[in-house]
Amino acid sequence: MNHPGAPPGGGPIAVIGLGYVGLPLALSFARQGRTVVGVETDPEVRSSLAAGHPRFHEPLVAELLREQLGKRFTVAAEPPSWLEAVVICVGTAVDPETKRPNLAHLRSAVDAIAPRVDDDTLVVIRSTVPVGTTRNLVRARLRDRGVDPLLAFCPERTIQGRAMVELSELPQVIGAIDERSLARAKELYAPVAPDQVPVSSPEAAELVKLVCNAHTDLIYGFGNEVALIAEALGVDASEVIASANLRYPRPDLCRPGYVGGSCLTKDPYLLAHSAEEAGYHPPMVVAAREVNERVPRAAVQHVLAALASAGRPLKDAKVLVCGVAYKGHPETDDVRGSAAIDVVRLLGGRVAELAGHDYVVGAEPTARIGLIPASLDEGMADADAVLVLVDHPRYAREITAEAVRARMRPSATVVDIWGVLQDELGALPDVDYRRLGNGR
Repeated sequence: MNHPGAPPGGGPIAVIGLGYVGLPLALSFARQGRTVVGVETDPEVRSSLAAGHPRFHEPLVAELLREQLGKRFTVAAEPPSWLEAVVICVGTAVDPETKRPNLAHLRSAVDAIAPRVDDDTLVVIRSTVPVGTTRNLVRARLRDRGVDPLLAFCPERTIQGRAMVELSELPQVIGAIDERSLARAKELYAPVAPDQVPVSSPEAAELVKLVCNAHTDLIYGFGNEVALIAEALGVDASEVIASANLRYPRPDLCRPGYVGGSCLTKDPYLLAHSAEEAGYHPPMVVAAREVNERVPRAAVQHVLAALASAGRPLKDAKVLVCGVAYKGHPETDDVRGSAAIDVVRLLGGRVAELAGHDYVVGAEPTARIGLIPASLDEGMADADAVLVLVDHPRYAREITAEAVRARMRPSATVVDIWGVLQDELGALPDVDYRRLGNGR
């Protein structure tokens, strides 16, 4: 329903939080002809966006921002005085020690929109939350402030590096508080996400998002468990997994590799919390996360063992970390949940130099997590060890046998979590090449 004085085609949409989730969605709405106010509390982010510069790397976002800025998309510190719809996309964290949910940003966002919505406004929660949050926190908090708007939970399930494409291609799950809310949410999303999957409640939609990410964490976790078992048994996990998958009709085993990012390092804990609040402890969810969190430590142990084998004292060693972002393919500049953070925690201060290289992450965020920013050439120069944390395809092309021999110190070590350099370095007699899961 349009408010009095609303322009033809519907009133404005506010998207609260202009990060990796909110900005692509806001620009997608604008591209489809809606008037969108992007609300961001961080003044540096607002200033950068107002100048046409996103603060993160995502294909097509910069182009769309320049196309829509000042036309159908504007940036503000607060929501406008009235809204037809508001989509909340703020971050939801877990406490690093207790792994309990921290919903402070969500509460603040709800408080900010409460004076600007009424019973005809559609409020959509897109932030990932524990099951029951839409009803028990958002609705209850709005009701306490005298409003009871239409309400739905519509999770984001895109992958970074393909967000703009997947927004329109992936099925959009929609769980609403009632039928009227469901109809409005379906109408809102129809232009940007025509393939829709309505579910019976916000709780069902909240659980869809959590189980999707926890399942991804679990299947990759099993690949990493196989890798750790293979190392202990003196077997090559890559051979085992490839042979098990070959011409076999059951679900594929995943190859070993780091499982990170802001979602997969957090959402399993939100799922576990939701289950435990209901009286059930989910052992598989927790175990998979624990296995995946062991991977950076296992990689560092390989570095330490190789340096010791080469007789290189830690205090004199230079180590290059390749991959500061949490993943390399599709590429991103997001360092949240990055293995590099754990490597810095485990190696920082123990080696003479801990350098970092990434094809997308800039020098400032690289330095911020505790690595010395370096080009690939600079980082490899006189390095004792290179630790490759991501599967960016350029590493397979640029960390060659020739480059290792020419730039690194003799008895060079290369520890490769994903095995992207196996074909190039695996058989070299003068390079200590170590791959996660290779127990031979």
